[in-house]
Amino acid sequence: MKKYAIYIGILTIGLLLGWVIFGNSTNKEAEHNHNETVKSDQKWTCSMHPQIMKSEPGDCPICGMDLIPAETSADGLLADQFKLSENAIALANIQTSIVGNSNQKDNFIKLSGKIAENEKSNAVQVSYFSGRIEKLNVSFTGEKINKGQLLATIYSPELYAAQQELITAANLKETQPKLYDAVKNKLKIWKLNEKQISQIETSGKVIENFPVYATVSGTVSEKLVEQGDYIKQGQPLLKIAKLNTVWGNFDVYENQIKNFKKGQQVLVSTNAYANEEFNGKVDFIDPVLNTKTRTVVLRVVLNNKNNKFKPGMFVEAKIKNNTANNNNAISIPASAVLWTGKRSVVYIKPDTSKPVFEMKEIVLGKKSGDNYEVLEGLQNGDEIVSNGVFTIDAAAQLQGKKSMMNKIGGKVMTGHEGHLGMDNNSSKKETVHLNMNERLKVSAKFQKHLKVIYNEYINLKNALIKEDSKSSSTSALTLVNNLNKVDMKLLSDKKAHNHWMKLEREIKSSASSISETSAIKVQRDHFKYLSTHLMNAVQLFGINEKVYVEFCPMADNNKGAFWLSKEEKVINPYFGEAMLTCGEVKQVIE
Repeated sequence: MKKYAIYIGILTIGLLLGWVIFGNSTNKEAEHNHNETVKSDQKWTCSMHPQIMKSEPGDCPICGMDLIPAETSADGLLADQFKLSENAIALANIQTSIVGNSNQKDNFIKLSGKIAENEKSNAVQVSYFSGRIEKLNVSFTGEKINKGQLLATIYSPELYAAQQELITAANLKETQPKLYDAVKNKLKIWKLNEKQISQIETSGKVIENFPVYATVSGTVSEKLVEQGDYIKQGQPLLKIAKLNTVWGNFDVYENQIKNFKKGQQVLVSTNAYANEEFNGKVDFIDPVLNTKTRTVVLRVVLNNKNNKFKPGMFVEAKIKNNTANNNNAISIPASAVLWTGKRSVVYIKPDTSKPVFEMKEIVLGKKSGDNYEVLEGLQNGDEIVSNGVFTIDAAAQLQGKKSMMNKIGGKVMTGHEGHLGMDNNSSKKETVHLNMNERLKVSAKFQKHLKVIYNEYINLKNALIKEDSKSSSTSALTLVNNLNKVDMKLLSDKKAHNHWMKLEREIKSSASSISETSAIKVQRDHFKYLSTHLMNAVQLFGINEKVYVEFCPMADNNKGAFWLSKEEKVINPYFGEAMLTCGEVKQVIE
């Protein structure tokens, strides 16, 4: 028995040792295999060339730098969804709204226009006889004159001779009354009144420099002659406007014409009197369509007894939409929509609890006030970006997602994709020139305005490179002032006009923020948004100049940021002397 007990003890100890040794080894092997599996899923990329993606560490085939572990997303995002940080959303003032049925009780159509003189009340002061202007009593355009006021004195050889005839005929009127009447009527045709004719007869003296009096009251809108000019009979001297009533001329697109009719009530407002609205009525709708702008002129007559409206002043009209949209229609703010070619796109927030966004194409219906009817693409309850939509679109472009200008998605071409397998020592390089196949057509004059803005942006960029915050603020303020000088009438195409309105607002917001601070870091934070908005503007409209789009992956806390440049050489505005040459050319806009 004792012998068996010893055998059983030895067997038990052996089993325990075997379990400890081999069982632990199996666990370690399983754990090791698991770790190997995890590591095998790890991807490696280049910090300077994020398009490089390898399954194992090594050197970048483009620049030779050591590859670093690529971040793996655990967010479960779909291919065309992307995420923004809360800080980026706050800086760009991105706002969202919930899509719903239109519940507006009063639907108004807004029109933009200008104040013009009432042509029905205008008059032209002419000379009724030829001669030389000896003295002109009207000093400047805008001067008010009253009926009967002395305007000028004129020396007229013809009138001089006619006065002598009158003096001679007056002495013969008893014997030759017909001759006297003929001479007298001749002077009346030249607008001499009875008092003047009687004065010449009585005195027997000829008036050498004859006075010209105003025939109407009003404001001088244009001087057509100067003192010393020789004028002909019937030649205009002055244009006189009666500004007690004025016209408001508004542009109506052809798809809106059916919404208007003569006699409609109109509410007119202007920036000069921000808190006031003025009543008027539709007086005239031009029967001829302007084929260049695809608009007709709608005219409103406005009372101007208080002289508040000045010809040339910009005004806005609100007219009730008698064909308002069905209350069951889905309505979204106009600020949420981006157009490119025939496409209309918005950005939605699929999960209201997360800062995740995705582009969606939609089909629009009629515009009512500041809202559009949506025929296809959205449902009630969808959350869309209603403010800062261009910033969202720029973020989508940066992350290679579907965007306004890139309906397919994918990383922005860098110029290196065509030679990834080339030797690092090769001197051959290639730059991909991305021509915008959906660029909007605008006038050369508008492109010239945009180029002025772009040149001031370059001055701002150069100031940031030098870390000169004072010059940065000055250039940003000048940029804002140049934006205000852009004439919206140069954008006759509706899509181009709407695109520019949104881009202009975003550019102005970023530039204003730069001008209002002296902190170079804050200026650079806003500069990256200014750059993306201006890049979109240059892509959409063009400036007839080659523009280099450059990118630094280290900027914005390693998230990367773009800037625009006149030259291919990279000089980084985000770090100053510390990293002047960090970055590369990502795109060339022709």
